[in-house]
Amino acid sequence: MHTLLLPVLFALASALSNAFATVLQREETLKVPSATGFRPGLMLDLLRRPLWLAGIGAVIAAGVCQALALNTGPLTVVQPIFVLELPLALIVASLLMRRHLPRAGWLAVTCVVVGLAVALAALAPTGNRTQVPMHRWLPALAVCAGAVVVLAAVALRRPEGRARAAFLGAATAISYALTAALMKSATHTLDDHGVAAFFTAWQTYAFAVTGGTALFLLENALQGGPLVASQPALTLGDATVSVALGITLYEEQVRSGWWLLPQLLGLVLIAVGAIALARVPLTRSLVAAGESPGTPGPSPPPAGRQLP
Repeated sequence: MHTLLLPVLFALASALSNAFATVLQREETLKVPSATGFRPGLMLDLLRRPLWLAGIGAVIAAGVCQALALNTGPLTVVQPIFVLELPLALIVASLLMRRHLPRAGWLAVTCVVVGLAVALAALAPTGNRTQVPMHRWLPALAVCAGAVVVLAAVALRRPEGRARAAFLGAATAISYALTAALMKSATHTLDDHGVAAFFTAWQTYAFAVTGGTALFLLENALQGGPLVASQPALTLGDATVSVALGITLYEEQVRSGWWLLPQLLGLVLIAVGAIALARVPLTRSLVAAGESPGTPGPSPPPAGRQLP
């Protein structure tokens, strides 16, 4: 188990960096002039704000840490840890914004942390295959892409509300999980064969495409309905699909049999905590268009992998 310490630390560092990016860039975006549509000068205004640039630095640091985590540990260990991004973002926001996190928020954070600990302890993932043959990639890519297309199509047929947000949240989660699986393969290519092989590997460009798709779907999920509908799908979906991809693609092993009961208990605790966190006013202020949690309007584009 000691061999898992390094990827766990890198994954935690990535989650914390994304939490800082979420808060810093959200705060700085609120301080520049807003508009109902796209404003070309927005980026120029933000580039003049040191804290916004610090948020960009945090996004880059998060990406590097995630790549290192995936390079040194199993997908089934690394990706579930990212359920901590929202709790960490709320804690960081409460400190930097001097906003009070209510008791219900702290209980929800505890619920997510305990649920993750229980689930990972019950799963006890092992294995760290470095590359995946093409005959394994093809069905995984087809299934994930098909699921994303179907979920997005169903969401577009729904009016704005809980159902639309939930379907788009699930599509986002699948995209993030697939991005991580592809990134893991690309980082091992870089580690084993060098920079030239990394930039000629199809996985490098595939994870860039799926990552961009995930960000696009995330923005639409946040705009499509309440966070309480999209957040559980994002939180649980990414972790669950990542575990499935780790097992089917990288031949990682997890416990089965009666261990399924504590694994299910962990998932339930995470889901309960995620739903409770999505109801905290401070959470909504991080993704709403205005400073007030009740202010309607579209949310700003997410910086990096935010909120999950």
